[in-house]
Amino acid sequence: MKKTLRYTTVGLAGAAALAFTVSAQATELNVVSWGGAYTASQLKAYHQPYMKANSGVKLNSIDYSGGLAEVRAQSEAGNVTWDLVDVVVSDAIRGCDEGLFMEIDNDAQLAAAPDGTPASKDFLEGTLFDCFIPQIIYSTAFAYRTDAFKGDQPKTMADVFDLKKFPGKRTLQRAPINNLEWALIADGVPTAEVYDVLGTPAGVERAFAKLDTIKDSVIWWTEGAVPAQLLADGEVVFGTGYNGRLFSAIEEEKQPLAIIWDGQVMDIDGWAIPSGGKNKEAVMDFVKFATDTQRLADQAKYISYGPARKSSLPLIGKHADLGIDMAPHMPTNYADQGFLTGFQWWADNRDELNERFEAWLQQ
Repeated sequence: MKKTLRYTTVGLAGAAALAFTVSAQATELNVVSWGGAYTASQLKAYHQPYMKANSGVKLNSIDYSGGLAEVRAQSEAGNVTWDLVDVVVSDAIRGCDEGLFMEIDNDAQLAAAPDGTPASKDFLEGTLFDCFIPQIIYSTAFAYRTDAFKGDQPKTMADVFDLKKFPGKRTLQRAPINNLEWALIADGVPTAEVYDVLGTPAGVERAFAKLDTIKDSVIWWTEGAVPAQLLADGEVVFGTGYNGRLFSAIEEEKQPLAIIWDGQVMDIDGWAIPSGGKNKEAVMDFVKFATDTQRLADQAKYISYGPARKSSLPLIGKHADLGIDMAPHMPTNYADQGFLTGFQWWADNRDELNERFEAWLQQ
């Protein structure tokens, strides 16, 4: 109030300019993501360049563990404090259906490619959804300690489930998604048929039965940083993880680990904008910047996740610190060994299977 009174004698133009400056300086956006190496890559490729170019905007980085619980809670309370949330497609679909996220007009609100190709044609086929702005293609895969086994090293999903040939603790995410698919693959189901089998009651039973065979040897994780740490500490010999975190452990930290690309579950990660947010115009300006061709290519300098734009792919270069070519570390380089997660299938079945999975854990 004192500052307002101090400037009551300035001209209208000066007052307007001052009001705009104060308002711009006061703009803060709460940007929510997964933490670890992934968020670090976003900060370097998106947040820091944007704030440098827009001094009136402050981006607050917040970590979370995924899911829609907090977004729902904020919406129901009528107090949406998260301005932008990094989500997987299945959550974006569910959130969109529930009205938690706003729909996007891709060509009107997102940047075109440098050659003028509209966003709807430049993003990789199958990555655009009503309430979802793609960033990267990543995968969840298994890694193992290369010093844990003498002789043959594990190569397949069946090896991961073979406690006799490859004994030791495993760490898996405390969730049904991916684990049910891997259980079926380990039980002999071809990757192309996984969701057909899982879409039947018998298929679900078969997946849980296979998980039963390793259940007593599993340490369950909920935070993405945990599996790499458990592997590094030698507490487990196998662990699931996001390929970017595994890349960091192997290439940056020089841990004795290797990735099993067989059965990798590829996914698309991107932004969703909570419907009840108060800073939509500022958020959309940041999103347009953060998902343009150069920014998505820049992210690949810091983490082994492939950009979701066609125009970004030729711009992938070397790691910013390690100096190694990043293209061979992208999960899309091994696409024939894995499969794309069933976005709609999980959007339709996740709540039910989450309950089933938690009940199974207590048995």
